[in-house]
Amino acid sequence: MTHAMLKGSNVPLGATAVRAVLRWSPGAGVPDVDASALLLGTDGRVRSDEDFVFYNQPRHPSGLVRLLPKKHTAEGFTDTVQADVGSLDASVDQVVLAASCDGGTFSGVRDLRIMIYDAATTDGEPLASFDVRAETGEETAVICGELYRRGDGWKFRAVGQGYPTGLIGLATAFGISVDDSEPSGTPAQGAATSPAAPTVSAPLPQAQPQPQAQPAYGYPQPASPTAQPAYGYPQPTSPATQPAYGYPQPAAAATDPQTGYGYPQPAAAAAPAPDPNFRLPPMGPQFIRQ
Repeated sequence: MTHAMLKGSNVPLGATAVRAVLRWSPGAGVPDVDASALLLGTDGRVRSDEDFVFYNQPRHPSGLVRLLPKKHTAEGFTDTVQADVGSLDASVDQVVLAASCDGGTFSGVRDLRIMIYDAATTDGEPLASFDVRAETGEETAVICGELYRRGDGWKFRAVGQGYPTGLIGLATAFGISVDDSEPSGTPAQGAATSPAAPTVSAPLPQAQPQPQAQPAYGYPQPASPTAQPAYGYPQPTSPATQPAYGYPQPAAAATDPQTGYGYPQPAAAAAPAPDPNFRLPPMGPQFIRQ
């Protein structure tokens, strides 16, 4: 027998594992709906961010609360949370069953209903059913109901409390840390941020000794006390400059002239003057005109 719930009413559950099914009717302009669950302690807050089960974190680490795939049935769309409440840790006092919508508000969601089934059966009537209605028309998230401990058992309460701040507002109301910082890096007013991850400093690389540079033949080299000649191009003036063969050389001091083979050399300052009486001797046969 199904219990038709009114807002604020409750009913005991005769099952230790349940499926909470959200169902709504499709249609043009109807926002998509997502189910979620929050595991709360006795203080009414989550124990850690892992206690929030939603589309980006569809399974609780314990595996006892998880989202099932969405379905499209003859009655409408469904999104389901399955909870093995009988096996939950004793520190979990209640499981909040919520819904959020994307692309609109719950005033545009038709025939929204939450139904609680015994997870041990695949068919049969729901244990409880509650029609969730928008109160102000501005809700983008709503608590549909909650599973909570009573003695050694569990009960379901119909809630129907809406939030105009969406899934983020719902999550932060129960202690979830949401990273909603402004672009400047300063947290937005009222938004909690996750603690920064520790950073590990890597050791700086040690400088390695560099091998002594070897001459690169064929191009001018920078002046250096230990520089070797680069053959084939003019060399910078240096007291220890060696001849670079094949091209004109700069004038050197008269006390230490160098020779650049293959091209005209500058005239020596002390060259002797030619003898004006010098004549070449006759060479070869001489022909005398008759």
